[in-house]
Amino acid sequence: MPQERAATRKAKAAETRAALLDAARRLFGERGYLNTKITDITATAGRATGSFYEHFTSKEELLKALLAELEDAVDARVAGMEHPREHDLTNRDQLRDHLAAPWAVLRDNRPVAIAVFQSMVADDPGSGRAWRDLREQTHTIREHLEYLAERGHRLPGDPELVAAAIGAMLLTLNYALPSTADPPDNDQVVETLTDLILHGLAGPTARPQDEG
Repeated sequence: MPQERAATRKAKAAETRAALLDAARRLFGERGYLNTKITDITATAGRATGSFYEHFTSKEELLKALLAELEDAVDARVAGMEHPREHDLTNRDQLRDHLAAPWAVLRDNRPVAIAVFQSMVADDPGSGRAWRDLREQTHTIREHLEYLAERGHRLPGDPELVAAAIGAMLLTLNYALPSTADPPDNDQVVETLTDLILHGLAGPTARPQDEG
């Protein structure tokens, strides 16, 4: 009997935690992270405010839990896929693939991506968090750019900086484009970004300083 009661309490706790996460995900997508209060989350979840603190110490900790779920989903998506650093991002097809994958993740998980973006921007600029996050999130692209540089290809800048700039473009565009009101479809966005970034990486056929 005690074991059954313990199992029931555990199941109810898991149900409440899931309800809080679902409510937060919905509200972050509608209102954004900064405009959502803990009481908003509990009310939407149909739970008492005190129940929130049985699972999370703060809204920031709840966001970390959502981010962990997102990272697990990404890991499951790429499990078993080989990804050598020897990719040529001046090849349009390869570049497109490297933009399409993160863009799909951002759009499929837009509420969480919005929350992480707002949290990052709201943080103390002197903390360096935004730069650390960008560096971590774009390490794969950086490795590909370093491969190009090692082969003697002239990049528009330092591989780390170029990779971070690409990541910032994706994050900001995902935040800016609404999920309603007929935004451009994903293929249109990816094709546009591919051509824009490809020109920067591959360079025009003749640079102004090389002409005449």
